Order: sequence, then C-alpha cells, then structure tokens
Amino acid sequence: MNSPVEIPYQSFIKINRNSEVAIYMQVTNQLINAIQRGFLPFGTKLPGTRALSQLLQVHRNTIVAVYDELFAQGWVESLPNKGTFVIRKNDEKPVSFNDFNQINLKNYPKTTGFTFKTSNILDNPFERSDCEFVFNDGVPDIRLTQIDQHSRIYSSTLKRRAHKISHYNQDGSEFFKKNLSQYLNLSRGLPISTHNILITRSTEMSIYIVSEILLSENDTVLIGALSYFSVNMIFQKTGVKIVTIPIDDEGIDVEEVRKICQKQKIRMLYLTPHHHYPTTVTLSAQRRLELLNLANEFGFIILEDDYDYDFHYDKSPILPLASADTNGMVIYIGSFGKSLAPGFRTGFIVAPENLMTEMRKYLGIIDRQGDILMEHVLGEMIAEGEINRYLKKSVKVYQERLDYFVRLVEENLGNYLQFKKPSGGLAIWAEWKIPINLMQLSRNCGQNNLFIPKTLLYQNKDLTAMRLGFGNFNFDEMEKSIEIFSKTVKRMS
Repeated sequence: MNSPVEIPYQSFIKINRNSEVAIYMQVTNQLINAIQRGFLPFGTKLPGTRALSQLLQVHRNTIVAVYDELFAQGWVESLPNKGTFVIRKNDEKPVSFNDFNQINLKNYPKTTGFTFKTSNILDNPFERSDCEFVFNDGVPDIRLTQIDQHSRIYSSTLKRRAHKISHYNQDGSEFFKKNLSQYLNLSRGLPISTHNILITRSTEMSIYIVSEILLSENDTVLIGALSYFSVNMIFQKTGVKIVTIPIDDEGIDVEEVRKICQKQKIRMLYLTPHHHYPTTVTLSAQRRLELLNLANEFGFIILEDDYDYDFHYDKSPILPLASADTNGMVIYIGSFGKSLAPGFRTGFIVAPENLMTEMRKYLGIIDRQGDILMEHVLGEMIAEGEINRYLKKSVKVYQERLDYFVRLVEENLGNYLQFKKPSGGLAIWAEWKIPINLMQLSRNCGQNNLFIPKTLLYQNKDLTAMRLGFGNFNFDEMEKSIEIFSKTVKRMS
C-alpha cells in the first residue's frame, strides 16, 4: 500500500476561508468527493490528524472534526493502533497513485452515462451580437423606464409587506389580481374577477400551460401562415398537427377557417388579432365576430395572444375578442408591464373559472414560489395610477419614434421596400421589391456594426420580408442604423 503522504491532497482540497461553509465541512465534502470518484481508493490509509493539518495549514482540531464527520457518515473506519482507513465497500479497481497527477478533479462528465430523448424543436432561435446597433423584434427601450422610482416602490413594498408573507402562494398576490382585473376591465373591456386570472412569468409560460392542459397529440391547431416562432415551437413539442391560414390586410382569412372546420375537427385557433405577428395588421371587427360565431358553431378554442396591446397609437383601439365572448370559447393571454424594466414584467391568462382551477395545478408544479413581492409592487402601480401615467408618456415617445423611423425608411429604402405604417406596436413589417438574399444581407450588415437576427427574416419562394423593430432606437441611433442598412442594400442590389 502506498504511503498516505504520497497522495497530493493539496491538489484536490481547496479551502475558501471567505466562504460561509465551515472549513471542516469544506474539507469533508472534498474528501467524500474524492472517495466517490475513486481518487482515494477503498482501503486507503488517511494521514494522521497532525500530518494532514500541517499539510492543509489548518488547526488539528479541524481535521479531528473532519474525521469524526467522515466516520459518522460511514466513509472511514478507525482501527486501533493502525489509523483511519477508507471503508472498502466493493471490489472496484482503485485508481493508481502513479496516475494521480493526470487526474483533474474539477472535470465534470461531458456526457451522461444513460440515453435520453433529444429534440431540435426547442433549439434556441435567438442570437447574440456585439454590434453597436441591433434591429430587434420590437421591444421597448429600457432606457425610458424610471428604474429608480420602480426600485423605491419595491423597497417600500418589501418593508411593508414582507412580514405578512409567511408561505409560498402559487395562486399569486390577490392584491395584484384584484387591481389587474379592474385594470383589464377598464382598459380592455374584460368583465372578469380575480377568479379568472392566472399570473405567469411570460407569454411563453402561459401558452405552455394552456397547451399542456388543452392539447393532445394529433390535435389540429390553426395558426396564421406567418406566426410567432416561439409559440410554434411549443405547439410542435406538444405533438399537434399545425395547419396554416392565409393572412391579408384584414388579418386571418376567416373563410378559410370555415372551410377547414367543415372538413375536419379543429381543436384550437391561435392568433394575435390586435397586431398580427409578424405582419402587424389588425384583425377587422367584422372578422372578429365571424370567428366567435365559428368557434361556437364548430367548438374550437380561440387562444388570443394580445402581446402588445399597450402600444397602440389610435385613439380607440379595438377591444379583444375575449371582451365579446359569452360562451367561454376564448382564452386570453397577455403581458403586463412590458414597457417597464425587465424585472417588473409578468404574464397572465384570462379564462373561465373551471379551466382556471386546472391551470393553477400546473402553475403549482412549474412556478410554485411565484413572485409575491413583485406582484404587490405592480398592484400598487396600478392602484396609484402609475402605470397609466407611465404608459401615456412612453406611448407618446414611441409614436414619435415610429413616425421618424417610417420617414427614414421611406427616404432611404423606398425603392427597395414596401410597407404600411402600423397602428401600434414597436415594429414594422416590410416586404422587398427586389430579389435579395436576406441571410447574406444580415451577414453584410453585421460586418458594418448592425446586427439583424435571423428571427426577423422571412424568405421563401413566395415571400421576401422582414420585421424591423424601432422601439429600442433613439433618433440618432435610427439614423445611423438606417444609413448602414441602406448602404449595404445598395451595394448588394
């Protein structure tokens, strides 16, 4: 047997004296890890407490506590007049001391020792870039948020409310739900109570929960011919059959929906009627009524995603389909606080009570803790009118940015792009008048400090188009981005 002093304990026992974990527990855990991985073979004699304490430069009593803990956990045995030994639990071949220097204890296995299902459906479609300018999907500019004010509200809420919260509440803050239900009633015409709201972390979580409860493998789901890629990924993972419906200037083609319903059973229709994603067109009032009638007639669910209702520039935005639903056929999902700082945003689902009961069970599994304090903050912002004041200011800024962005695109790219100015949202939908390789355009712009993610590009044999977000740009950034963009296009054309 090799001498205990030949083992390079210092190579695999690293002590962090600033850690909150007691030193004796740090040493204990690392010795157990070495035993489990076979670096300290079964039957190995450990150094005496004095020798190991000198080697690791700790007090001898610390090593005594280490050995006591190893003995208590059953990793070592102490033999009178012989020493302390790693207990031999099986006949596994120990690691040779001669090979010890080749072992890197910090290496974690690169692959599992078992097989599992893999899928490319949920591959992350988002890209990152170090470019100074970025065309995004139409997200708010966080520089406009009053983060200091939000932080003060959070801090005061924490002091006043934290002592009242003694347990997790998967149903969310009743205070927030009460204020949110009133807010949605007044702003979107939804005659709901707290019993009709489920608080989630995002639109994607909302759709995931809905899909898990309401969709089964081989169900048929209708979506727009162009639709939100993240939602498509969730539906595909559920195993449903996706059927696309044409989109025109009035939104989804309702007659096509009727034809399909007459031929086969439809479980769900997913749509973004306020501003269709990605084309930004608004579903006409007449088609909204027709869809509700079709849902009642053929019994399919309407999943209404109102992802950017807050960003409308018309004086009278069209109310959601859910506001006119009297038969419980519409599930309404949205986001709240999208124009606030990222940490102050949340999602929600609105549905009849019987479905809400089942949804709360699923939420209790995937988000049992929730964020009660943040929900209190959002509830206070509604109650005090802070949300309305902030939205009024930010919408004015975004409308000015839309007007300026549209003018820049028309002046610099009018011969190459055609588009209609949207009535709301933070992006425009532009179709190309000329043949152009959009992936190559993206790469060329990236070389000139302008990043265009592939998720904004739509190109097939019938369509070449882009979704261009403007909300994150101030006027100067718009000018520089459009300058890079237009110069690149002209060089390629």
